[in-house]
Amino acid sequence: MKITDLKCAVIGNSPVVRILTDEGLYGHGQIEESKPYVKPQVLFYRDLILGQDPTDVERVMLNIRRMGAFKPWGSAVSAIEMALWDIAGKAAGVPVYKLLGGKIRNKVRAYLTGGSSIPGSQPEDCAARVKEVKALDEGYTITKQAVAFHSGMPHAVDNYFFGEPQSGGRYLNRGMLTERGLQHTIDCAIAMKEALGDEVGLALDCGPGMMVPDAIRLARALESQHFMWLEDMITGDYTPYVLADLYRQVTESTSTPIHTGEQIYLRQNFKDLFEKQAINVAGPDPADVGGIAEMKWIAEYADLHGILMAPHGVIDGLFGLAAHVHMCAVMPQNLIAFECPRSSAEWWYDIVSGLPEKIVVDGFVDVLEAPGLGVDFIEEEARRYLDEEDAGFFD
Repeated sequence: MKITDLKCAVIGNSPVVRILTDEGLYGHGQIEESKPYVKPQVLFYRDLILGQDPTDVERVMLNIRRMGAFKPWGSAVSAIEMALWDIAGKAAGVPVYKLLGGKIRNKVRAYLTGGSSIPGSQPEDCAARVKEVKALDEGYTITKQAVAFHSGMPHAVDNYFFGEPQSGGRYLNRGMLTERGLQHTIDCAIAMKEALGDEVGLALDCGPGMMVPDAIRLARALESQHFMWLEDMITGDYTPYVLADLYRQVTESTSTPIHTGEQIYLRQNFKDLFEKQAINVAGPDPADVGGIAEMKWIAEYADLHGILMAPHGVIDGLFGLAAHVHMCAVMPQNLIAFECPRSSAEWWYDIVSGLPEKIVVDGFVDVLEAPGLGVDFIEEEARRYLDEEDAGFFD
């Protein structure tokens, strides 16, 4: 079998990869819906993979892996890897998890990020949001909510930190918190924890942007509340470096679990975090880190160092959701839960087949059993959402 084409279409703001073969098999991968600008990068790799056997996934990836980078520039490589596994599974007639070593769990715990449209940055607003999440039919057992520099707090709270609040959507705010800012963050966190009780675990997405002393103060202040983890306090989204030594200062100073990793590309860039025991929980995103096999390697190395896994992926889309499920089915027992991808446009659920009518039940997603990733486009429905320049995507 040989790869005959690589295509990319932006469907509902989400770049989707389609790899075609000379035997009629094809595979799909998906990139976060916040990255429509990545399409040209996907197509850059086309000539580097044409003519290769898509079932030799690692050999194909060796040609392109070194030309990716930290988020967002590892997403094209990651989506191509997912599409290759989709083809390999279809060619073998087995679900992808079988090719990754076989599943050790029949269903995978999912956690929900956000999940509420209630606005506001006051403690009562935060409590109302998590109450709404707790009441959802999906029965999530873990939720993650944004605070500090990952939220609207720097703009909504006067004198929140020693700096001028910046807008732009790429987490530009960074600095030392004022006493008011730190206390406000603590008050919001405790308000959410009290609203959830011990029935739903609570994680906090905190940055990037916090300074080490504030990260330590916040983590220590919340120790008695048993939070699942505090995420990306120092580095995180769109931060092209790791700073393991700074994270280690925080982790060694508190019993509250410390988490990072969503922006990191490739296994090599987790080496310092793990070997220096700099974090308690790692959260790579399979749509940024280099793919699902890369993620399994990272999870196994984390397990050797006593580090837990809670993969990132909130806007990885429905093909991303399928990739998460296969990936988490084969992960070692250090897996906590994966961040459940969901699509902002409801019509996405009408153009993809293979997912159950109710995806999350009692906080879990059943492992998919169809060959490949187990999901596919309903082409006649999906064509309606193609831009003119992508009209030939399904040809």
